[in-house]
Amino acid sequence: MKKRQSLKIREIGDALVTEGFITLDQQARALGLSRSTTWTLLKANHKGSGLSAAVINRMLAAGPLPPMVRVRLHEYIEEKAAGLYGHSKKQLRRFTDRLSLRPVGQVRAQLLAGYATEDEMVG
Repeated sequence: MKKRQSLKIREIGDALVTEGFITLDQQARALGLSRSTTWTLLKANHKGSGLSAAVINRMLAAGPLPPMVRVRLHEYIEEKAAGLYGHSKKQLRRFTDRLSLRPVGQVRAQLLAGYATEDEMVG
């Protein structure tokens, strides 16, 4: 389960490169994170708990994320909230309570349909 989580986080990094964000500075700016946090995220050297709600909130509030990155991030949120990474119910509840978005399925549906703007998704 933790390997699956690391692979999903790695997909976020791959999406950044695919979108043209090659250097660490470019990637950090695109994600709205510090260089050190970005480095840790992209190398999947994070704790077993994965990306925290606080880091995800910073990424979503940073400005327009590249579309592929946003989709991968929302896939990560959905999978983590569904318990696919082996967290306890208490950990999952704490994670979802701290997220600054509407119900994840609703956000993803709007993203894929192209209806939601970034301001509508962060709330």
